[in-house]
Amino acid sequence: MVPSLGLPVFRKLSKVKVRGQHREFLQYGWLLRYLHRMKAVIPLAGRGTRLRPHTHLTPKPLIRVAGKPVLDYILDDLLEVGVSEVIFVVGHLRDSIRTHIETSQPRIRARYVVQEIQDGTAGAVALARPWVDGELLILFADTLFEVDLTIAGSLDAGRSGVIWAKEVEDYSRFGVIVTDANGDMTRIVEKPREPVSRLANIGLYYIRDHELLFEGIEDTRTRGPGPSGEYYLTDAFQYMVDAGARILTAPVRTWLDAGKVDALLDANRYLVGVGGGRGGVDRAATVSGSAISQLSRIEAGARVTNSRIGDNVTVEAGARVSDSELGDTIVGAGARVERSRLHGSLIGSHAVVTGCRGCLNIMDHSEVRGGPPPGA
Repeated sequence: MVPSLGLPVFRKLSKVKVRGQHREFLQYGWLLRYLHRMKAVIPLAGRGTRLRPHTHLTPKPLIRVAGKPVLDYILDDLLEVGVSEVIFVVGHLRDSIRTHIETSQPRIRARYVVQEIQDGTAGAVALARPWVDGELLILFADTLFEVDLTIAGSLDAGRSGVIWAKEVEDYSRFGVIVTDANGDMTRIVEKPREPVSRLANIGLYYIRDHELLFEGIEDTRTRGPGPSGEYYLTDAFQYMVDAGARILTAPVRTWLDAGKVDALLDANRYLVGVGGGRGGVDRAATVSGSAISQLSRIEAGARVTNSRIGDNVTVEAGARVSDSELGDTIVGAGARVERSRLHGSLIGSHAVVTGCRGCLNIMDHSEVRGGPPPGA
């Protein structure tokens, strides 16, 4: 069996494809040794405004989808491919992030640097410079994706890095990458009106020439901020390309946004569905008098009584659902939902929802009470 090498995502689908088992494991071992030398930089300082009110108490990277914090999907896969030294650029609720990493990810060799001023992605990565002395991965913890990381290990000597991109239909919503005939980046255009490219920049980068990268970041920061008052990492990549660097554009199989509520629910749908493999009813859950979709997730210690659980629902550990109907909803750990019909909802941990109908977005320890839904 060929070892899996997915990064950084929930499932490990990317494989080293070589013939013969002995060669497969030789190739895999070589790749692990190669990747072990790398460091990863993960900016985490943002306030997560698109996920409010949840991010008032919980840092955006620790918001749970399909029963697991978004950040942990990424860190677990970094560890699997041998990358264990990570530089975290923190800010909002940084103590919560540090505590989580130290308790839940003890194998991560973590360094923390604080981004006091939210001055953009270039500003965030610039803070990691004192600890970067070689090749690095840069990734952001508000998207989940499936890629082939082996490209980094086999990149030809003439290239300075890799930028992963996903082909999309609605190019006007994204920063898109324009490439030459060899697949190398020539420029990045933010939210173009004309179809200059359909390759959306997903926020995952491998950089071999780290010195040129930080030179580009410094140049970007001396030119003044962009329209939003921030400095963009993509401008540093443009500096690299203009200086003669070749940055390969690589394909992405799956790309899921986890930075806002509706996108988080879409990610949950994938993960608890056939594609993600995280669905099902845990043996330690209690279900009585209820219909449960196979495309849902009921965790250990959860209790579902006299209810209908539709597609794309996660009921986390210790939660209680009774006399209710749920679809496209995440119910946080220890929460209670009674006599309600919910869809498109994100219910925080230990929240209480009684007699409600429709779409709710409530943070941890909240309480919402209404009348019985019509027809109940």
